[in-house]
Amino acid sequence: MKFGLFAINMGPCSDPVTAVRVAQAAEAAGFESVWTGEHIVLPDPDPQVPASPVPSGIGHQSRRRLAQHLDPKSALLDPAVSLAFVAAHTQRLKLGTGIIILPQRNPLVLAKELASVDVVSGGRLIFGLGVGFLKAEFDALGIPFTHKGERTIEYLQAMLAIWTQDKPEYHGRFFSFRGVQARPRPAQSPHPPIVIGGHTPEAFRRALRHGSGWYGFALDLDQTARCVAGLEQAARDLGRPGGLAEFEISVTPAVRLDPDTVRRYADLGVGRLIPFEGGGEKELLEFVARTGDTLIGRF
Repeated sequence: MKFGLFAINMGPCSDPVTAVRVAQAAEAAGFESVWTGEHIVLPDPDPQVPASPVPSGIGHQSRRRLAQHLDPKSALLDPAVSLAFVAAHTQRLKLGTGIIILPQRNPLVLAKELASVDVVSGGRLIFGLGVGFLKAEFDALGIPFTHKGERTIEYLQAMLAIWTQDKPEYHGRFFSFRGVQARPRPAQSPHPPIVIGGHTPEAFRRALRHGSGWYGFALDLDQTARCVAGLEQAARDLGRPGGLAEFEISVTPAVRLDPDTVRRYADLGVGRLIPFEGGGEKELLEFVARTGDTLIGRF
């Protein structure tokens, strides 16, 4: 089992001094990676208006933790800026975007940003992406909420083209380019690992067709089991050789971790756990040290 740490760009880690302390503590404790979240803007509703919708398929405890993640009054640093800063103060930690909402981004601008992060970190980036679920965020950015899945895959293919082709070009329904170059290329060849998030059958198929892994956010054991079953069904539907072999499943758990719970996640096929701890800097550093002492050394 690999252990990541979620929220290196938000909450207490929106303070750069705290982010460095936490990232260095995580590296010393044996964590494999740290992960950012992303929302460019968040709905800020009138107190009389119901709270923002959340994705389907997550339970009450997960909804409460996600509500903290979606607090419009909480600082949320840009993933590329945050990871580049953390990279400068660490040596081995992998740096994951968990996730970037790809249909909201210009793919060539994002490709430049993420290639730069991979270069300055010495090849430590993990590119996690998803389609997004907050319509108000898309509306504020002037981006259609329809065809998010198709737009996401086109943007991903455009990014791969600019990263890997000798004479890059891409022609799709939503995005096209040719006759340009963008350097540097990512440090990792041919490109950083691609992890695709989401809890729907369509998301499972996207991950298996276009990624090397899948990311599920705020899932308990039962929800994880249902998602893994969905991934297995998608692998059968797509005729993927070997099913989920060589395909990495990452989960931010919605429950407290102890050795037995970690084993149960592992038995479901999860290869990386990316916990999300609340509280301030003191609580977060204590959690990192405790996880290193009681869990990381045992798995």
